[in-house]
Amino acid sequence: MCGIVGYIGKRKAYPIVIDGLKRLEYRGYDSAGIAIYDGTDLKLSKTKGKVADLEKKINNEIATEGNIAIGHTRWATHGVPNDVNSHPHYSNSGDLVIIHNGIIENYESIKTELIKRGYTFQSDTDTEVLINLIEEVKKKQNVKLGKAVQLALTEVVGAFAIAVFDKNKPNEIVVAKLGSPLAIGIGEDDFFIASDASPFIEYTKNAIYLEDEEMAIVRLNKKIKIRKIKDDSEVTPSMQELKFNLEQIEKGGYEHFMLKEIHEQPHAIKDTYRGRLRVKEGIIKMAGIDDNIEKFTNASRIIIVACGTSWHAGLVAEYIFENLARIPVEVEYASEFRYRNPVITNNDVVIAISQSGETADTLAAIKLAKEKGAFVFGVCNVVGSSIARETHAGAYTHAGPEIGVASTKAFTTQITVLTLIALKLGKIKGALSNTDYHYHLQELELIPEKVEKALKSDAHIKMVADIYKDAKNCLYLGRGYNFPVALEGALKLKEISYIHAEGYPAAEMKHGPIALIDDQMPVIVIAVNKGHYEKVVSNIEEIKSRSGKIIGIVTEGDTSVKKLADHVIEVPETLESLTPLLTTIPLQLLSYHIAVMLDKNVDQPRNLAKSVTVE
Repeated sequence: MCGIVGYIGKRKAYPIVIDGLKRLEYRGYDSAGIAIYDGTDLKLSKTKGKVADLEKKINNEIATEGNIAIGHTRWATHGVPNDVNSHPHYSNSGDLVIIHNGIIENYESIKTELIKRGYTFQSDTDTEVLINLIEEVKKKQNVKLGKAVQLALTEVVGAFAIAVFDKNKPNEIVVAKLGSPLAIGIGEDDFFIASDASPFIEYTKNAIYLEDEEMAIVRLNKKIKIRKIKDDSEVTPSMQELKFNLEQIEKGGYEHFMLKEIHEQPHAIKDTYRGRLRVKEGIIKMAGIDDNIEKFTNASRIIIVACGTSWHAGLVAEYIFENLARIPVEVEYASEFRYRNPVITNNDVVIAISQSGETADTLAAIKLAKEKGAFVFGVCNVVGSSIARETHAGAYTHAGPEIGVASTKAFTTQITVLTLIALKLGKIKGALSNTDYHYHLQELELIPEKVEKALKSDAHIKMVADIYKDAKNCLYLGRGYNFPVALEGALKLKEISYIHAEGYPAAEMKHGPIALIDDQMPVIVIAVNKGHYEKVVSNIEEIKSRSGKIIGIVTEGDTSVKKLADHVIEVPETLESLTPLLTTIPLQLLSYHIAVMLDKNVDQPRNLAKSVTVE
């Protein structure tokens, strides 16, 4: 879960790499480093902390001239975050240098063998083991760097995206991928290497995404060469045109990316259904579904696999699919799915959800489902990502880049895509009447403007946040479609403010959590006027009788909850199945404002990374 950046060409490398690291800092931010080749020697600087700390250190430590550089921003797996464990890492000779995103699972046995052969190690990382293994293979086999990388990688178990440089052959960078993303930007006279395309978007719109078990040799003034690691067969590069722009990955006047992304949701939802939702024609057009419609209509069940926020979107989808399409649904943590020997048949459809399209656990679940014969459909946000390539078919969310580590627009756009699918299947299977079907289409089309209206409560939500910012615990309650929203609201608060919070089905409160309620416990209750409204009001009565502080998320014009709650936050009225797209908005804003008031790093919360590419 690290960010890697590299450059080789005619431009000055340092500003490209350091700016690229800043854009990838959402992937890891406990340490950072850079290696620059100045034409005669290799200069390296690295430090614990942020990329900004690295910049300060570089200014006092090394010159930044040179047209070749590789850089890294880290989320620690092996070894605590410190200067020594930071990347890049040298080989023992000092000739080779590496940056690495991923994890080498068998590094200990390799390290033991290398120590027997006289190698010494400065860090606790698996990456330093890998670069010395490459050096050992290069010396022992008397091969060039590219071949040494290829042979060494056949001996490792794990996941990696690496870039390796040899100062004795300073016209090339060798890169390779297995399980962790790697993009190569193709300029006119230069190449860019990165974990995603954001570091080089202003320099080129052309990119190649390496597939798993592929490596490439990127040389000055030569065409890129891509080969399979296992059998050395040559691969014809597939160029992709990047569809986003620089403005989308900048803050645009907002204080934080998270706040920007919360406010982008009306446009993101509209972009997600644009071209798919055709209300006047009464149709939903989705190529990934249309081309595989029998797989869905004949499915005995749908299994949804995901992690974190995407798992919560899957839980919402469970209600949506079962209610609108009458297809049985199971929602699984991808991280547990493949370890419990699940029963999967060729009559199952597996839907894998991931914002980044690179989530390691979800990718592993996909591979298992495919092995068992299931049809696998992906829902992700990043074009060309691993999940987009591994699944049989899929749908992009079109949310645009999400830089804040805590997902916001990913959640609402995932629900939008899944709602479109459920409505389409419900219509085809006859589970929805024509009247209900068209009503749902009309209401879904109105959701962006209703989200916009919900965002106008920001000042009121900020006032509520100020009252409860010092709480030590919070309880979130919801029923039906909004039970997963309660889970998501609690997750957001935990992620960015570090306040302990739990989400529960409102009816389950009596089976344990009610013991926690006192006058110091804020309870956020989603109580829209749909579904089990009266039951939720009864739950609020139970909280109030125990002196709990009640924040109600209610439908506009509500009077019953307003009489009981300490505070209410209103959202516009819509169909019950679409309420999660609105009720999540105040919960996102509440978490955001509390975290800001507590002076937390909202975009880069401690210990978290955006793209979880290790298990």
